[in-house]
Amino acid sequence: MSPPRLLAAIAEKVLLADGAMGTQLQRAGLEPGGCGEAWNLDHPERVLAIQRGYVAAGSDCLLTNTFGASRIMLERYGEAERVEEINRAAGSLARAAFGDRPGFVIGDIGPFGGLLEPYGELPRERVEASFREQARALVAGGVDAIIIETQTALEELEIAIAAAREAGAAVVIGSLAFDRMLDEEDVRTMMGVSPEDAAEFLARAGADIAALNCGTGIDLTMAADIARRYHGASGLPVMAQPNAGQPVLERGEVIYHETPEQMSAGLPALLDAGARIVGGCCGSTPDHIRAFRSILDARTARR
Repeated sequence: MSPPRLLAAIAEKVLLADGAMGTQLQRAGLEPGGCGEAWNLDHPERVLAIQRGYVAAGSDCLLTNTFGASRIMLERYGEAERVEEINRAAGSLARAAFGDRPGFVIGDIGPFGGLLEPYGELPRERVEASFREQARALVAGGVDAIIIETQTALEELEIAIAAAREAGAAVVIGSLAFDRMLDEEDVRTMMGVSPEDAAEFLARAGADIAALNCGTGIDLTMAADIARRYHGASGLPVMAQPNAGQPVLERGEVIYHETPEQMSAGLPALLDAGARIVGGCCGSTPDHIRAFRSILDARTARR
């Protein structure tokens, strides 16, 4: 049996993903605290414009606008009854953004925004049902893969990977958010998970790609180190989408100051570390992705 299309593609070349969605939605008019995922139905033209901007910048992969589109998350906005519609529409919008160009649509599942019992208030069964529902809707919307991203706890990641597999996702990506330690040159997730622990767990849990995104103090140089540690611990292909620097609060607004030139300067190290899908997370823009595209194309030309 031939491998899924996305896995076959990254065996041949490095793919370029997109950048941030949340900050782009805010620039497009999403009010603070608003439900950006509901825009898949209420303002689809604005979501489509953002994703077309990334395609024009050179993205090979688009993540759907569904980071907070599980039932548990949507309940906080009174949007829970539109779970399936929101997720299905997200897949269609991302596909439409590519137009006649080939590309990969990756369905995005983010954290449920709490803690599982006994440490938190939500029973495991409810979280399982929420992720299953979202994963099924994303697969029905035609995604090429599902990414479970910005994860810090292995228990939640395990539930979401199982949901994606049960839904029939062709490719499953597990992505963790690491933070730089204050007292040593190392990284852990908020729940204390190391890159080696994460990679070994992802391999056991049935993920196809080990990924990292977001995180505090993680620039592309540190992302390259995590990628090497991932690969050494599991052998899985690696995807990396770090932030555009560290955010600062200016006049009540969260700002990311790392320029496309500054951010992309670290890309060669990430590529040398073996990353097969690269992109940006919070604060990154089509301009950052365009700078990445330039480096990838130049590297390909030299080879």
